[in-house]
Amino acid sequence: MLIVDDENDMRQLVGMYLENAGCEWKEASNGIEALHMLQEETFDLLILDIMMPELDGISLCKEVRKTSDVPIIFLTAKGEEWNRVTGLRIGADDYIVKPFSPGELIARMEAVLRRYTKQEQESIETFGPISINEKGRRVEIDREVIPLTVKEFDLFQFLSQHKGQVFSREQLLEKVWGYDYAGSTRTVDTHVKTIRLKFGRYGEYIQTVWGVGYKFEV
Repeated sequence: MLIVDDENDMRQLVGMYLENAGCEWKEASNGIEALHMLQEETFDLLILDIMMPELDGISLCKEVRKTSDVPIIFLTAKGEEWNRVTGLRIGADDYIVKPFSPGELIARMEAVLRRYTKQEQESIETFGPISINEKGRRVEIDREVIPLTVKEFDLFQFLSQHKGQVFSREQLLEKVWGYDYAGSTRTVDTHVKTIRLKFGRYGEYIQTVWGVGYKFEV
């Protein structure tokens, strides 16, 4: 779980409630810090305040929804109806107004996760020992989660969705990084190398086609 709030006391309080419910959590003090963390790891749930410096909770939610369906709960003092409606319309799964009870927070969190887990089960693809959870943006090998960065996941997911098809480095840059990416094709090689290392003996599923590029083959 990731708690994003500019008040340290609130982060620690919510974190204590999560720990009592058996959950692990991390924290960010503003939206920019949270975005950086989301680029490096995945979380099961985001708990966001709205009023934060640098990047507020509404803007953060919009940014997250461009690339992820991770469950989001707003936990904020802004209780006006239009704030609630706005939060839910831009992609939040629930909206809780401060002050709140720990029981209500945990119950709402569990309800959101139940709905999300059901949807996740419908979006999992399996290739031998490797399973790809598209909605959860998570890869598991023999039921062990493999920690991938955002682009590592995007690259592997794209290759797996086109199993057996060969793509050049230029094509992968365009499809995964986007038309406006100005980096070198060596970026692709670096990401493939890292994924292979993380996959261990199953890294060979990403095959090099000499003189052309890469493909995914089981």
